[in-house]
Amino acid sequence: MVSYKWLPIYITPLMVQRTVEAIIEGEGNIPKSPSWVRYESISPHMVMAVIAAEDQKFPEHGGFDWEAIETARREITTGRRFRGGSTITNQTAKNVFLFPVRNIARKVVEAYFSLGIEWIWGKKRIMEVYLNVIEMGDGIYGIDAASREYYAKAASELTKAESAMIAAILPNPRRWDPNSPTAYLRGRQAWILRNMQQLGEIEL
Repeated sequence: MVSYKWLPIYITPLMVQRTVEAIIEGEGNIPKSPSWVRYESISPHMVMAVIAAEDQKFPEHGGFDWEAIETARREITTGRRFRGGSTITNQTAKNVFLFPVRNIARKVVEAYFSLGIEWIWGKKRIMEVYLNVIEMGDGIYGIDAASREYYAKAASELTKAESAMIAAILPNPRRWDPNSPTAYLRGRQAWILRNMQQLGEIEL
């Protein structure tokens, strides 16, 4: 965990799982290692877009959005569809350190790593890692690969609208394609853009 504060991360447990699935089961494309880009080489619009879409309290919380967790708990108990309480920190921790399985033990370990990276890495590094390793399409990992695949440009050149569209696919990146957006995806993009406007400028 400490060494990852500085080192690029080119492989994650999810990439390993997707590779095995692609080889054995023929599911999806074999992942390519992400081309690592530093935080300063990522468009500020992209940073704002994922905060607006995934975790609006990211700059201020300590790894957990307790209000969102409580809301998710209430929605589960009432049988309603719930949004979940996972933060960007949580998502980064599970992407870098854990295989994507669902059980209580994994949640405990995820919480351990979430607290650790908040303390050791800090917000800017967490965001840098998050945007470099998350799945952004079938076999596409990291914002540099995504920006070149979808918009034929470097991550630093992404516009506000392009950033919002990439952020819009993150809940299901292997199903949605920014180049062929559905009406739902365009609506989600518009919602993210409104949130970005309301949040204003954020310094990590």
